[in-house]
Amino acid sequence: MMKKRVLITGGAGFIGSHLCDLFIDKGCKVVCMDNLITGSLDNVRHLIKDEDFEFIKHDVSEHIDLKGRLEYILHFASPASPIDYLRYPIQTLKVGSLGTHNALGLAKTKGAVILLASTSEVYGDPLLNPQPETYWGNVNPVGPRGVYDEAKRFAEAIMMAYHRTHKVDTRIVRIFNTYGERMRANDGRAIPNFIGQAIRNKPITMYGNGRQTRSFCYVSDLVDGLYRLLMSRETGPVNIGNPDEMSLRELARTVIKLTGSKSKIVHEPLPEDDPKVRRPNISKARRILKWKPQVKLEVGLLKTIEYFQKSAR
Repeated sequence: MMKKRVLITGGAGFIGSHLCDLFIDKGCKVVCMDNLITGSLDNVRHLIKDEDFEFIKHDVSEHIDLKGRLEYILHFASPASPIDYLRYPIQTLKVGSLGTHNALGLAKTKGAVILLASTSEVYGDPLLNPQPETYWGNVNPVGPRGVYDEAKRFAEAIMMAYHRTHKVDTRIVRIFNTYGERMRANDGRAIPNFIGQAIRNKPITMYGNGRQTRSFCYVSDLVDGLYRLLMSRETGPVNIGNPDEMSLRELARTVIKLTGSKSKIVHEPLPEDDPKVRRPNISKARRILKWKPQVKLEVGLLKTIEYFQKSAR
């Protein structure tokens, strides 16, 4: 049988590179496409010599010209952390709009299934906790975070438009906070920040009072959920994340304990529009995908801490 061919945009990023591994392991041919403004070739260097792996440096906001057949597209190209999308606001808006349009055009031409990496940020600073897929969100479109929130909301809208108008076979995943190996030390998100500071015994930066909550999903659990969604027939948005909620102060204390760090917590002002709560309702994923997270937080954190310690040497 012919091997399935998969395009992963943003494939040299944190989650994208784990997807490259997954599909190589499943015997597929993988095309990894990335412009490397936030991704890194180091994340996929171990795959470069694999005959079933191909890397293409390309900005998907420009036309995607890919020869040959294609069965699946996983559209993960986008800056994804606040530090990145505040640094690249125009690129973030372009990849969410033009990039998604180009990926959909390719899916339509090739007859491929396309999965969009959307985000829990479409819920904004939610007035409902936990957040189900039916919640429309509380988003400030003109605030600094709006470039990412609205890019993803537009991406979801054009996905559904292509599905309804052109019968493109679409999937939409709303990804909640995910962590694990290959996160960047300067990513700007809580777990890499806390671990990076803790392993150097530096003060741990806490924005606001630390009572704001998040829920953290280990990357292997996320990737399992993504694959199940891709192989399903569900075209509407599906939350994938860990419903176990904790405060950022509690997370910082856990990281300090696991690293044996001497770090102390210091407080900085809360960034504008930073959500006070973030927790997925995963009843839809449980029902349709038979999915729930398996990796306990401390287990995943220990693996991530080990990765950061090795990277710092």
